[in-house]
Amino acid sequence: MAAIELDGVTKRFGNVVALRNVDLVVEDGEVFGFLGPNGAGKSTTIDVLLDYVRPTTGTARVFGHDAQEETRTVHERVGVLPDAYRAYGHLTARQHVEFVAEARGVDADPAELLDRVGILGAADRRVEGFSKGMAQRLVLGMALVGDPDLLVLDEPTTGLDPNGALAMREIIRAEQARGTTVFFSSHILEQVEAVCDRVGILQGGELVAVDSIDGLRETAGADATLSVTVARVPENAVDAVRSVEGVARVAVEGTTVTVACADAAKKPALDALERAGATVRDFDTEEASLEELFATYTAEATA
Repeated sequence: MAAIELDGVTKRFGNVVALRNVDLVVEDGEVFGFLGPNGAGKSTTIDVLLDYVRPTTGTARVFGHDAQEETRTVHERVGVLPDAYRAYGHLTARQHVEFVAEARGVDADPAELLDRVGILGAADRRVEGFSKGMAQRLVLGMALVGDPDLLVLDEPTTGLDPNGALAMREIIRAEQARGTTVFFSSHILEQVEAVCDRVGILQGGELVAVDSIDGLRETAGADATLSVTVARVPENAVDAVRSVEGVARVAVEGTTVTVACADAAKKPALDALERAGATVRDFDTEEASLEELFATYTAEATA
């Protein structure tokens, strides 16, 4: 059974269309990255899933339960780390977890949960002295109360330093290993690329692409970059490489030849260099980044 199913979801706020006919399936057990610039409709989608707002048309289901008709059941299976959540500074981390457990009516071991998110040592400290990263971990620990089947993370790494973002990614991977489905909404592309199985790209309220990152590369025809170090660059070498099918651009700097090309063109480009008389000393390849793919898909959506 799918963890999340959106079927023709549209949401209007007056004359503003926040979501437009969104169809999406998130499979049980995957980490799904939900991408889009600020204002694209990511938070509205989460609000529809949690029944904080009602769709104008369409339906949303979580593990087969209608989000608007079976809201309580949905909430029992979902843990949420909301965007810009503010903890209560005068309470300790342990008290925060205990409060959530009481509110949800479940048994929970605050020490075990705080240990899972890496702040057990601060369990009895007041939260007002926590760093941004520690506060984010605390809120994630609160979201894990009751061992939810679906974890919804709305911009979980915003404002974190690199170490904090790395720690958050490690926690997400650990929760997936426990069998939890993770729905990860973010506009920070490198965080999504590092942790997600598939991604969806939302632009102007429309879902413009859903696939694995490799699948997005293939569909977009995004160029890989081949950098080749040679002993010298023969006079006809650049023209020889440019003539290879799938090569988009060739540039030379000193004895380094840089080729933007499709994956399938990388070896033919190397062969063309050697046939032109170049002695290859070393080479390296780099795939198109998620940032480049995101720019490609959002540009196409607004063209």
